Amino acid sequence: MPESWLWIACAMVAVVVLLMWYPYRATAREARLTLARKEFHKQREWLEVKFISLAPSQGKPDARRWSNCEFDDDVSYLRHRTTGELSAFVAVTVALEGIGLTTTSATNLMSNLQAGTAVFRFEKDRWVTDGRVILNLSPDEAIRFYQNDLEMVGQEMACGGNP
Repeated sequence: MPESWLWIACAMVAVVVLLMWYPYRATAREARLTLARKEFHKQREWLEVKFISLAPSQGKPDARRWSNCEFDDDVSYLRHRTTGELSAFVAVTVALEGIGLTTTSATNLMSNLQAGTAVFRFEKDRWVTDGRVILNLSPDEAIRFYQNDLEMVGQEMACGGNP
């Protein structure tokens, strides 16, 4: 009979630990997101330079070269549903070098522009990039495309909005 009390006590301790774990985990995740957002703003210029140096090399050897890359000011923060890894998506417009184009008409120049989403990851306490770009998808479209794997946890709009 005394053993049953031990089992009951162990079960009660386990329930208390579980009840405390979920609020702790949510608080820890929120604190990590706050840190990540602060660090993204501190490191953004460096990240963009690093991204530009790495991204063109991510393509195939016969891919067209980038002549310019413009970053949008808006940032979407995402969390991987399984691993908990934080990412930031930023819209980019890439200007590709023309191949054999001798005319600089507006049509040819526009055909050399490609929209996409730059991907940044938060590892330990800093942001990193491997130059990954999701071409032909805006950040909102990329989030919808990867909705089974990623959940949006924050968004910063250039106009100052913070949904």
